[in-house]
Formats: sequence, structure tokens, C-alpha cells
Amino acid sequence: MPDLPTPKDDAEAALFSECWDAVLSYADLCTSGSTAANQLAREAFALGMREARAAEGGTRHSAGRRASRLPRIPLLLTAVRTTAAAWEAQGQGHKLDPDLRLWLNSDKAARYTGPPLSRPIALRGLRDMQEPDAALLWLAEVEALPLRAVARRQGLDPAAAMEELNQVRGLFRDRCHRNHLDTPLDAECRSYVRLLDAVTRSPVADTPEDLSRHLATCVECAEAAACLRLHGGGLPAALAGGVIGWGGLAYLERRRRAAEVRMSAGRPDAPEPDGEPMDAAAGKARVLRNGLLVAAVLVSALALAVSLMPFGDGDDTSAHGGSPSDSTPVAGPGNPSLPPAVPAPSDPSTSSTASAAPSPKPSASRTPTTTGRPDPEPQGTSSSTAGTGQAATCAVDYDLVNQWPDGYQAMVTVTTEQALSSWSVAWSFRDGQKVDQMWDASFSQHGTRVTATAADYNRTVPADGSLSFGFLASWQGANTAPYDFSLNGRECTAS
Repeated sequence: MPDLPTPKDDAEAALFSECWDAVLSYADLCTSGSTAANQLAREAFALGMREARAAEGGTRHSAGRRASRLPRIPLLLTAVRTTAAAWEAQGQGHKLDPDLRLWLNSDKAARYTGPPLSRPIALRGLRDMQEPDAALLWLAEVEALPLRAVARRQGLDPAAAMEELNQVRGLFRDRCHRNHLDTPLDAECRSYVRLLDAVTRSPVADTPEDLSRHLATCVECAEAAACLRLHGGGLPAALAGGVIGWGGLAYLERRRRAAEVRMSAGRPDAPEPDGEPMDAAAGKARVLRNGLLVAAVLVSALALAVSLMPFGDGDDTSAHGGSPSDSTPVAGPGNPSLPPAVPAPSDPSTSSTASAAPSPKPSASRTPTTTGRPDPEPQGTSSSTAGTGQAATCAVDYDLVNQWPDGYQAMVTVTTEQALSSWSVAWSFRDGQKVDQMWDASFSQHGTRVTATAADYNRTVPADGSLSFGFLASWQGANTAPYDFSLNGRECTAS
């Protein structure tokens, strides 16, 4: 099993943490068991991050030419599909879902690796967009993030986020229409291109009977119709099915189901790191996608939320008309200052201490029982200010994030009154629970006593700051909360 790549900086570390849930959720769909899902997710994550870094390096050395690539999450999801195909080719297909194996050996799978002009319209359209625009569209439509969280991630003015999303939808439609025209089409398909464009632009236009019959038999034109029709709520399915491929619709349903859990739990949005206000940013010009420069407006560069918190759908509106511009992305990434989240795993030969690494968690389909809590990605720690390293007065928040018949995921957040240059958090279990994996800290367990130690990148904590880490653990019989927490040897109170 390959080691996960080490984050280059705080921003990338936070992205590592955020993307884990998406990667594991899809890997779980693709495999026949939780062990295989974890292995597939780790291999795919490492592959996807290498591809992302290579693309970023190519962009920096391309003398201003824009590299064409997917945003981070769909790029990692396609890496899951690529890794699953490699397993099948290497004789490890027995670890995969049987339906996926059939798909991998069909012409449907070949479309994703064949000639570029034969690939799905949604995949080509998303790849052709500026990455901030494509990320905005994917996060809002597929990952089901609440629009305010998407605005925070993308550095947008929350009040203008819906307008930005509508413009990006229009941009995606324009790219898909161009790609449909570029696709090698037979005479019948070519004869319907203009009619298909006109029918899908209007929310009230009826589809002519002959076009309807054609769409029922032509895969390429049906895919184009789904991408061109921005009204009716079908865009998320078009994106998920076209970009991910096998299991795309099931993945989309998982994200929607997780959104409902969060909404019912009364936590529709993720908290700001450390509860601190978001920093203001420099103004940036906005270009309407009809090509008219209308104003330069000040917007907020919002700190990237460490955990993805989906929401229920319902903000879908039709896109702006006009011909989108090719140059300036609608969604700017801002300049967030982010907490670190994920180091590379340590040498697996060490038995008493597990390296701090991003840890996937079981997805919804393998978790028959839950606590009613939301299902967030692991969060990072919250500080980078050097301190004294002495024991401090502290408070602990223990959050049982998710639970299934023989395991669970939890987060521990410790607030300290004094600055720290290093930290060690210890606690005891009441019911014999065993920690299996931990991120944002290394750990050792002796009997019921567990000690979590800071990773290299998150040792320092400012006065009145907080640190956090997460873990997976197993349990039997009962799973009551741990007790007797301490920070650097001093007892902590439960908050």
C-alpha cells in the first residue's frame, strides 16, 4: 500500500483532509468490502495527488498557457476509477464490485480513456473550464455544499454567490455545446444540433417527437441534452455520471443523503476554523459572461472550511444568457490561510505509534447505525504560533462523528489558555475501545489509556487557541465517551 504524499503547505494539507470523504465514499461503492475500500482509496488518493501536483507544475512552467485539468475532487474520483481498472488488469478484480468489473470490461469504460473527442460531454466541458469555475460548479452541484460554504471556499462574496453560480452554469453549458459540435457526429445527429440547443435553452419548450425518439437511441446526443438543459434539476446527475462514470449517480445520492443528515442534525454548515472571523481580501474585478465588464467590486477571500458540510438542494436557478468569456474565471480561489491537516504515514513497521495521516471513514452504505451526527471530512488543527510548551489549563470537546456496528469515527478538540510549543493529549476508554487509525496526530495505546502526540506540522498552539485531531476506533458491547483527558499531563475539563 503506497504512502500518501506529504502536503506541501497548509492549504494543500487542508485540501487533503477535505477530499478524503469524497474519495472513500466512491471507493466504497467500487469495492466488495471495507478493507478493500480503504486500500483503493489510499492508492487512488496518492495517484490523484501526484497527478494534481504534476498538472500544477506544468501550469507554472507553461509560460502563461492554461493547463486543462479537473478540479481537485473530481480529479481524485477519476483516480479511484483508474486505480480500480488497474486492479482488474493486475488480477485483483475480486476486490471490486461485480457490476464495476463488468463495466470496466465494456465499451462504456473505454470511452473515458479513448480519443478525447469521444469522451463524455460533461467530462470534456468541465475540463475545458477555468479550474476555479469548475470547482464552484462541482462543489455546489455534486458535493451538495451549501452555497455559503462554497462561497467561503472559493473566496466569493456570499451575497453574489448565486449570481456567480448561475454564470458558471452558463459557462459550462457553452463549453458542452462547443464540445458537442466538435464531436464526430453522423448526419442524423448533426441535423438535430441546432434544435437540441434551442429546446434545452427554454424551460417551457416541448421536445419534438422526432428529437425525443433520437435522444432515446443516441448516447452522445442524450448526454449533450442533459448537460445543455440547466433547468429541471438534472445538472448534478449529468455531471456525476459524465465525469465519474460507473457509480456516479450512486455517489451523488450519497452526498445528498449526507446533506439530509446534516440538515436534520441542525448543522447545515461547517464552523470557521477556531471560530475566528474570516479575513477581508482585496477587491477583484468581475466580468459578466455576456462579455461586458460592468464593475470592479470588493469581495471577501473567505477562509477555506476545513470540513465539507453538504446541504439540501434547492438553490437551482437558470443560468445567465449570452456567450461566456474564455479568459477570466468567475470563481476566484482567494488567498486563504489554512490549518495543516495531513502528514504522510510513518513506517508501518512501528507497532506502538501510528503516524498522523488522513483517515477515511466508512461510507453511508456500510454504516447501518449512526449517531445522528453529520458526516464531515477530518478537520485539521488550528494554529501555527510558537509557544512555551508548558502544561496549560484546557478544555476538551469530544465529538462522536459517526458510528457503525463495530467501529466509529471521533474528533477531539482541545482549547488551551496558554501557548504551546508541543502537545500531548491523553485519555482513557471505559469500554475497551481500540484506536485503529489517527490523523493530525500520532498515537500509542496501552490498555485503556491512549496518548495522542502532535505531528511535526501542528506542534505549536497560540494562547487561547485550539488543536484538533480525529481517529477511527473499534468497539464491542458499549461505546461510551472517554474520560480523564489531559494536556501535557494536566487534567482538562469537558466543555
